[in-house]
Amino acid sequence: HGKHCVFAMHVHLVFVTKYRYRVFDGKAVESLRMIFAKVCTDFETTLVEMDGEDNHVHLLLQYPPKVSVSSLVNSLKGVSSRMLRQERPDLMKRYWKRALWSPSYFAASCGGAPISILKQYIDQQKTPSYVAYLPALKDGVLRSTG
Repeated sequence: HGKHCVFAMHVHLVFVTKYRYRVFDGKAVESLRMIFAKVCTDFETTLVEMDGEDNHVHLLLQYPPKVSVSSLVNSLKGVSSRMLRQERPDLMKRYWKRALWSPSYFAASCGGAPISILKQYIDQQKTPSYVAYLPALKDGVLRSTG
């Protein structure tokens, strides 16, 4: 809620590790969650949900209109790469060029999907064998199939 506007802007982001190396364990995902939350605070953005697997993370963010998604992504990826490599010196064996993330990313606006459905979807990403809930993307909008 800003001075003269009310907004409800959400974006679903997916970041993949460079070369799709499988380098994240539960502790790394939790560290990333804290790092992402801090960066979001700096951008007056809310980390609504975040989860990940061994080579990628999903984030659901609520952000104000003044924030550029590309600037936010740049900061999220840059800060998390730097801080996680400081915490985990073993990553330098794989990422000697200081890049933890692939240079690309996925971003989808979430205007049509209920936030509860997106939160459920992201939460279930940590369980690769889970197949009972599979979202469908139709006309650019994530919809529940159940």
